[in-house]
Amino acid sequence: MGMNQSYAVFGLGRYGRAVAKELAESGAEVLAVDLDEDIVNAASVEIPYCKCADITEAEVIKRLGIANIDVVIIAMATNLEASVLATMLCKEIGVKTVIAKCSSEMHRKILSKVGADRVVFPENESGIRLAKNLLSSGFVDIMDLSNDVSMVELSVKPEWEGKTLIELNLRKKYSINVVAIIEDKSVRIDIDPEKPLLHSMRLIVIADRTKLTRLA
Repeated sequence: MGMNQSYAVFGLGRYGRAVAKELAESGAEVLAVDLDEDIVNAASVEIPYCKCADITEAEVIKRLGIANIDVVIIAMATNLEASVLATMLCKEIGVKTVIAKCSSEMHRKILSKVGADRVVFPENESGIRLAKNLLSSGFVDIMDLSNDVSMVELSVKPEWEGKTLIELNLRKKYSINVVAIIEDKSVRIDIDPEKPLLHSMRLIVIADRTKLTRLA
């Protein structure tokens, strides 16, 4: 994911509007949709492309051109039926990534079963943070440690595979510090800098926010 991806946000409550606004203000292409015309009109002040539509209708989904969208965020946790239908319709037409907001563990399981690629609890991940995660290509779970510094989990880039941290010298090249490595679902902080990195590994790093885009 990242800036060059297109996004759609279904549901413009506080969470959905925060996601869409952050994406739009960051320069990403984003379509915001809600069934309530008043909500759409209010959101259009901050989000350039807003539509009033019922996204539980297959024809509406097609008419909006959702099949051409890379990432759809379904932010209607209080309406499970609408969330399920929207998720299913998006996956049926080939949307690569569907992220659904949920309100309970049961809802999370249901949305996952019907095709959601990722399910988020709004109390655990703010709309702004989700948008930043999406825009930061290759990053997940960004945690702001301060206004300037973040802790980020990222995948091993293809050009890093088979090389050691000593060889890569990521601190000098990208101004990042590797603090842990995730391998086989376990997190290791006793990092061996001479062990070659594998595609299956994920790195937890601390970095200056201004340097993160260099990793995209």
